[in-house]
Amino acid sequence: MSDFPFGFSNRDDDPERKPGDQSGGPGANNPFGFPIGGQGGGGFDPSQLGQMLTQLGAMFSGMGQPGAQSGPVNYDIAKRLARQQLGATVAPVSSGSQSAVNDAAHLAELWLDAATTFPAGASKTVAWTANDWIEETLPTWKRLCDPVAEQVSGMWTATLPAEAKEFAAPMFGMLGQMGGLAFGSQLGQALGQLAKEVLTSTDIGLPLGPDGTAALMPAAISEFSAGLEQPESEILVYLAAREAAHQRLFAHVPWLRQQVLGAVEDYARGIKMDFSAIEQAAAGLDPMTLAQDPSKLEELLSQGTFEPQTTPEQKAALERLETLLALIEGWVETVVTDAVGDRLPGAGALAETLRRRRATGGPAEQTFATLVGLELRPRKVREAAALWRRLTTDAGLEKRDGVWAHPDLLPDSSDLDSPAGFIDSVLGGGEASAFDDPLAQLAETEARERAEKEAKGEESDGEDSK
Repeated sequence: MSDFPFGFSNRDDDPERKPGDQSGGPGANNPFGFPIGGQGGGGFDPSQLGQMLTQLGAMFSGMGQPGAQSGPVNYDIAKRLARQQLGATVAPVSSGSQSAVNDAAHLAELWLDAATTFPAGASKTVAWTANDWIEETLPTWKRLCDPVAEQVSGMWTATLPAEAKEFAAPMFGMLGQMGGLAFGSQLGQALGQLAKEVLTSTDIGLPLGPDGTAALMPAAISEFSAGLEQPESEILVYLAAREAAHQRLFAHVPWLRQQVLGAVEDYARGIKMDFSAIEQAAAGLDPMTLAQDPSKLEELLSQGTFEPQTTPEQKAALERLETLLALIEGWVETVVTDAVGDRLPGAGALAETLRRRRATGGPAEQTFATLVGLELRPRKVREAAALWRRLTTDAGLEKRDGVWAHPDLLPDSSDLDSPAGFIDSVLGGGEASAFDDPLAQLAETEARERAEKEAKGEESDGEDSK
């Protein structure tokens, strides 16, 4: 995969991707989210025909009905397909699991009190099933996906004359619904997979759940713990500490959630489509050939013709997002390490396991990379953690956490590479310099100018006396 931050890039920008490469996972190049080319990816698999017709029938059955789709993405389809991936029955959270989550969260909050100046940020702690995760995080996914889908769908009519827009309005309305179905289908595929993988509501670095709600996934945590040497009870406490630390940060830094989600919206506004590539693809498109050989459609989609092109505006937004998520992750890692200390002997190994888990990603993250370009894998997490560690040691908790008072006070990407200058600015009172009163600055400038004039006057008087 490319090292481009978060995968917000056209697949043609990835030097490691070969033409026709399907490494984005099953259905990654298919707007309806299911594989066209069969398990081997080469040619049409007749065994998939029934599944394709069933899903297409379910998607198109809602078209034209009032309230079937009120935005650029059909979230009813997304939720339905996500739940289908989880199976017919999802075991509810047992009373024992809920009690264990409550105890772990209470212990984690006690330990965190000594590791940060931010007080507890969660008003309640809950244990979610995979279905709960889908239901509770969908409002945030709407905010993430709608700007991208709206921008892409609006491009098809942006360049048309007003008369053509009015004439083609019914057709574009139908295309909009079809696009919403396709987008919702692929979103549902990814949500269903992510719901099986996530351990907490903040596991992927974004504030997905409701405000003030800390959530852990007992079933996923049990499966995650099965391959580790640490006891599951210790792993539960460690993950509860990470979740609580995220909640403290987002609750007491009021601008942070908006900054993170706003960066995705800024990315969406920078989306541009290569219409020349689309026209070239359409010129050689033979509907009869596609009907007889569906693998031709797979070949067309795999070329990335219909994907947005990366722009300088997007790259700037992505650098801000990447740095911000790295700072969040690094701060949480530093605070949790201080909080658990020697209380959990395997904390260091757990931190490294989770860091590698985020770095490698999985099929669901690759699907989102195709869908909205969001791989959710920030770089420079180690550098961010090292900066927060040095700041904690040299400046103390209050000055370290005080950096979150305003976005202008945060280190940028270059500070993560060379943190010495940033740390010196904090130690020297750098926090206040960003908010100097303009009147105070003016008074200081006038005083300096008067001092310079007086010094020159004294020099001239001395020369005259000679």
